[in-house]
Amino acid sequence: MHGYEMIKEIEERSEGAWTPSAGSIYPTLQMLEDEGLIRGEDSDGKRRFTLTDAGRAEQEEKSSDVAPWDAVRAGFPTGQLQLRGAIGQLVPAVKTLAQSGTEAQQQQAREILDETRRKLYAILAEDTRQQD
Repeated sequence: MHGYEMIKEIEERSEGAWTPSAGSIYPTLQMLEDEGLIRGEDSDGKRRFTLTDAGRAEQEEKSSDVAPWDAVRAGFPTGQLQLRGAIGQLVPAVKTLAQSGTEAQQQQAREILDETRRKLYAILAEDTRQQD
């Protein structure tokens, strides 16, 4: 697996609660490689990493620990994770419409997004009035 795949895997496993940056993943991979826990090999222009025997032993030793993505996810309310998931599913649909939709489809999508934004702010406004 290469670094970008790891970033996406962590994002998926944490249900969007944690998306590590390249600036944190690649130095960590270098450190793990320096410690002999992983081995990096260049393949098709990408550096792919695999666990070494020492890395597998370390993984086995820590197998009862809470996975970091589970720990991060535990700090988020379920509703917030579900909302992030919904946004994650919405963005690719909007990008697809922007890239390959007709002008009429794009206009319809803009109207839906504008209406949705207004409704979201209305939800927040209602909640504020109810708390007063």
